[in-house]
Amino acid sequence: MRPYFDTCAPRPSHAFARAEVAAKPLADVPARRGSVDAVLATRHAGTQRLRLHYELTGPEGAPLAVIAGGISAHRHLLANAVDPAPGWSQALLTQGRALDPRRWRLLAFDYIGADGALDAPIDTADQADALALLLDALAIERLDVMVGYSYGALVGLQLAVRHPQRLRRLLAVSGAHRPHPYAAAWRALQRKVVALGQLQCAEDIGLSLARQLAMLSYRTPEEFAQRFDAPPRLVNGRVQVAAEEYLDTVGVRFLSRMSVTAWWRLSESIDLHSVDPTQIRLPVSVIAVEGDRLVPLADAVALQEGLGCHGRLRVLRSEYGHDAFLKDVVRMDALLASELAAPLPGVR
Repeated sequence: MRPYFDTCAPRPSHAFARAEVAAKPLADVPARRGSVDAVLATRHAGTQRLRLHYELTGPEGAPLAVIAGGISAHRHLLANAVDPAPGWSQALLTQGRALDPRRWRLLAFDYIGADGALDAPIDTADQADALALLLDALAIERLDVMVGYSYGALVGLQLAVRHPQRLRRLLAVSGAHRPHPYAAAWRALQRKVVALGQLQCAEDIGLSLARQLAMLSYRTPEEFAQRFDAPPRLVNGRVQVAAEEYLDTVGVRFLSRMSVTAWWRLSESIDLHSVDPTQIRLPVSVIAVEGDRLVPLADAVALQEGLGCHGRLRVLRSEYGHDAFLKDVVRMDALLASELAAPLPGVR
């Protein structure tokens, strides 16, 4: 199957993105937040007693979608009646979007290990099994769709293999069936930076620097050329390049969202990920971004080829690279709408 390149939709401006984040809570849309206790047999850490935290937004009876993001994503997707703060997927879930919470029931959960309480190897298969346990606790037999971005796409692929009866369709965005060796090496270096910080009793500085390194893999040279094409400055006798202040801010902000233990174990989890796409027997839309340095287009093509007739490949050209699902909102939403509207095989 030849990939489809979406190049026509307009690019969102930064002003548009800020307006989306400032969206008001949907007071008229039902929402609830809760936790359930679970016992999970993990692949590398034995049987663990866990508490699974979730948030559910949208009218009862509406089509049900699980939304899962990167390793720093969490259960709070959007401003709603239980939490007016903007969620991590706020821009993609406003009224009129493909996943409008007035027309969809949206479920999200905190990844196991995200609270830093589980200091052991965590597999993406464990996340999928935890999600299945959460669906059991909520008396949800089957999801209409799971939309997984980055790490969430890996979890979605595992759910499709391990619990296919729980899922009708998967949209896997910027995620593949295996970690690319280049990306795995990049993450290994980030973990060594954190380890060096720990040896110096400065693990926060190590984690901040690791996040800054990660940003260079999430984004593209084209974006940095557009945003930071300015001469260096001399600051206290040292040369400071144009992107440094931005990267410092990113690193500091990340420290408030994730502990070192949580980040380390979830970073490892990406590198433990492995799925045989030939085992998947449900419809999967593989949405790739040309220029993604973490999930190269070639890996997305290999995933689609392994899926065979169950896979459909769409490709987005975006200067935002791996972060296109967070930054290129208008065009990403257009792709989601197209895939959600596509008929399921055998259904007319």
